[in-house]
Amino acid sequence: MMDVMADTGSSSAAHREAWIAAFSAAGIAANLLLAWAEAPALARAVPLYAAVAAGAPLLLAGIWDKLKRRELGADVLAGVSMLAAAALGQWLVAAILVLMLSGGGALERFASRRATSVLDALARRMPQLAHRRRPEGGLADVPVAAVAVGDVLAVLPHELCPVDGLVVEGRGAMDESYLTGEPYRIAKTPGSTVLSGAINGESVLTIRASRAAADSRYASIMKVMEDVENRRPDLRRLGDQLAAWYAPLALGLAVAAGLWSGSAERFLAVLVVATPCPLLIAIPVAVIGAISLSAGRGIIVKSPAVLERITRCRTVILDKTGTLTLGKPSLTEVLPAPGLAPEEALRLAAGLERYSRHPLAEAVLRAAEEAGLVLPDAARVSEKPGEGLSGEIGGRRLRLAGRKAAPPEVLAALPASEPGLECLLLADGALAALLRFRDAPRPESGRFLEHLSPRHGVARVLLVSGDRESEVRWLAERVGITQLAAGQSPEQKVAIVAAETAKAQTLFVGDGINDAPALAAATVGVAIGQNSDVTSAAAGAVILTPSLGKLDELIHIGRRMRGIALQSAVGGMLLSLLGMALAAAGHLTPIEGAVAQELIDLAAVLNAVRVALPPSGLTDF
Repeated sequence: MMDVMADTGSSSAAHREAWIAAFSAAGIAANLLLAWAEAPALARAVPLYAAVAAGAPLLLAGIWDKLKRRELGADVLAGVSMLAAAALGQWLVAAILVLMLSGGGALERFASRRATSVLDALARRMPQLAHRRRPEGGLADVPVAAVAVGDVLAVLPHELCPVDGLVVEGRGAMDESYLTGEPYRIAKTPGSTVLSGAINGESVLTIRASRAAADSRYASIMKVMEDVENRRPDLRRLGDQLAAWYAPLALGLAVAAGLWSGSAERFLAVLVVATPCPLLIAIPVAVIGAISLSAGRGIIVKSPAVLERITRCRTVILDKTGTLTLGKPSLTEVLPAPGLAPEEALRLAAGLERYSRHPLAEAVLRAAEEAGLVLPDAARVSEKPGEGLSGEIGGRRLRLAGRKAAPPEVLAALPASEPGLECLLLADGALAALLRFRDAPRPESGRFLEHLSPRHGVARVLLVSGDRESEVRWLAERVGITQLAAGQSPEQKVAIVAAETAKAQTLFVGDGINDAPALAAATVGVAIGQNSDVTSAAAGAVILTPSLGKLDELIHIGRRMRGIALQSAVGGMLLSLLGMALAAAGHLTPIEGAVAQELIDLAAVLNAVRVALPPSGLTDF
């Protein structure tokens, strides 16, 4: 398809091309049918005249606009070929060229639709109705667009969740695979976050909307995906650069062949086989396929340039919390007072924590569940700011608090503080246990970092964090990072990223919450985790599943896309050069050259469509 057509992107141009392609194909078919019926020559030529007259002016107008901008692209070759064919009376060749140019646009749209099947599926999943609770009781069906923040909605079994929100009543599970790419059902209880577009399980869930439908995560993803389809990737610009030297070479070879042979048809044959307008659409088709493949695996590619640049990054800079770590504390140690078993201390602490919303409560409850403990009932539970959590279990007054809230005699008996978080369990004012927590590394962090150098050519890995140096160093030692910077403000992070980017191309990976400036400063910025805002302009890609394995998949998708795109574009051009040589030597007529070029273009585009097909494996660690 002509580059000028790609630049406009208008639906009217797309429909015009489709009609031209259909009309020219009909004209060629009618000509061949009349020739088979041995109709008079004039009757056979009329369909071809009509096809060329209908299509050539519209296509040549776009080429003329490009020439006025002093851009010599591959489509210029098609325009010269079309004019030469008409001047020599080669109306069948001219009609085939019209079909080639206009059909290239139709071929690109067909291949793009196949490549964007995941995006089409996302669009079809957009919820239309929500069940809003009436103040007087009962439900009222309202358009999703009418849902306001704070509205209480019911999500019925097997329905799509209409908006982002929090569960206020009910227990069940939701399938969020459209977001994460992982085929798991996520448990939902009061207080759990729900995301628009997720499929509810078998239980009715009552949720309170936290965002309007237009601002929901699902709508944000759709907006990003629609925007990214219209962007012009770096690889497409590379295609323009290839055409910039290819077009003069083809014209020169055609003129030389014509002068050497003294045949204008030889000149035309070389030009026709050199016309690779549909060929260069292989690059955007490959990019769209990679974006689609990424979306199906829980990776939202917001800037197509990420897919090319990520394979060239030689310095990787990582945030700590939520990137290399799980982003939530885990209970790592229970130190009970003499006479109290660790399991009993954990059971008492969990009995209180199940009434708390504190970030450490989830870690305690998770540890108790993993230990298979039966939790006791607590009475008179209260949680006042600065005083910790207190309540009664089995007639004993229990309290969970930090060191600052502990009485002096308890502080004197405590061991020295260590890196990480901790809380005290007090029973009737005496120390019962010390609980220690860590934000544990992701299980795959060490293996992922270890494979970056041998597998992806990464020369340096840096850990940059705003946390205390003891915490950062503790993590660095466990995942195998030797270069680190702790206690860094967002401004200092930007300075580090900018300095590293001046030396080599950089990949910055953060949780997207407070890393936006650093994400924007890097060559490639990738936000990881479901807390990341997919509409933020800072990150070039957002990994919805908090997993470094997904980051590795993105690198592999980018490498595979670049390889297949260049294979299609450069390989197709080499085949065209071979055809040009055969035409220059007189072995291809203009009609044979046109047919050969169509086959080359078709092969190149079909090869590019392979990018959208998931390979057997996308990780290597």
